[in-house]
Amino acid sequence: QVQLVESGGGLVQAGGSLRLSCAASGRAFSRLAMAWFRQAPGTERMVVVAISWNGGITHYGDSVKGRFTISRDNAKNTVYLQMNSLKPEDTAIYYCAGHPTALPSQDVGSYDYWGQGTQVTVSS
Repeated sequence: QVQLVESGGGLVQAGGSLRLSCAASGRAFSRLAMAWFRQAPGTERMVVVAISWNGGITHYGDSVKGRFTISRDNAKNTVYLQMNSLKPEDTAIYYCAGHPTALPSQDVGSYDYWGQGTQVTVSS
């Protein structure tokens, strides 16, 4: 089993930045593709960005390209999401997820491991 714990959410003004972290424990983190998803009230959970096991491949959602950056540190069992130029429409609960293969996926159903989520609120 893999346990994922997100941190770093909060309230920020439009144009500001936040950095989310997701710490993993349990099974070999370095073998997992990882992703950040988000879910706003009344909407489906959608992929923000996914990253391969070694960080060599990333897939960004169109709405965050050029503003968000995913990275991972396998030595620290942690994946990060740097969010810049935040917009009110980025407001959501952000979830970290683990996928037990090397390559990233944008399919929410393919992820076996999930964190509890962290709230990000962007005020206008």
